Amino acid sequence: MTVYRADRALICLLIAMAGAEVQENLSPGCKQFLYMGTLPRGLEEQSFKKICQFYAGKPRFVTLYDTFSHIPVYSAYTFKRSDGSKRADVPWMYEPQLSTVSDSRVMQQLPSENVQRSLEAAQAVLDDYSETVIFERGQLNPDEHQAHPDDKAATYTLTNVVPRAREFNIGPWKKHESTIRRRLNNYCRGTAYVITGVTTSGHTIRRQNVNRLGIPSYVWSAYCCIDFDHNAPHSERSKFPAFAAHGLNDSENNKVQEMAVQQLEDFLKRVTYVGSSFQIFHDNCVPPSSANGALHLP
Repeated sequence: MTVYRADRALICLLIAMAGAEVQENLSPGCKQFLYMGTLPRGLEEQSFKKICQFYAGKPRFVTLYDTFSHIPVYSAYTFKRSDGSKRADVPWMYEPQLSTVSDSRVMQQLPSENVQRSLEAAQAVLDDYSETVIFERGQLNPDEHQAHPDDKAATYTLTNVVPRAREFNIGPWKKHESTIRRRLNNYCRGTAYVITGVTTSGHTIRRQNVNRLGIPSYVWSAYCCIDFDHNAPHSERSKFPAFAAHGLNDSENNKVQEMAVQQLEDFLKRVTYVGSSFQIFHDNCVPPSSANGALHLP
């Protein structure tokens, strides 16, 4: 695996109206992005940071962040019906609360190199991506899955992106995101809960001879929508209430494969550090009223 270096430069961006809150126990406002208000099970032993991602004074989604590899483990969000447009006028943002003690959720301009160094200790900065020819910033919560301008803007934080191989990012994974957007737009009648994450490879992007960014081996995603169109074509109805996918984060052989959520869980148990009890959605996205009966008509 080739690694990359970037020349160090002081980056100063004026970033307004955004913030993050690192929480040991998620507040009710952030649990709204999780099915039954429950985080994926089986990662409790890992020393990751739970971030309640705020923008314009409101929580927008949840991220589990690895401050050692400087990439998110996953982002959890609710899908909003969308035409798939991107919001390209938003600057990339940082989450200062990962590095400093602050009572404010509002992001600020980086005023000094010392603050920049403090920030780099716990998270990625733009310098880390500046000369990665093969890899580019790939959002786990994509702005195409959001509708309101503020929800779209909130996805442009470096705690929501991982290094994705360019061919994979603009090819198979982009196609998959569009497929899921159309499916949920057309057939999900209620709230769709989505969790998108990565597996680690052990390879890194380096800067000034320092390991800076973990490079994911796979990107995976799963959704849960218990209120869906029972008259949808069988090819689509069979993918409710929950379905999943993964794809190899590489420039070749990177086809995205869809599968049942339980199949994805079994795959992740084999290739990453999740525990044997790993479960993405509470009770496998089976609503309580359906636990003892048929979930939907054939």
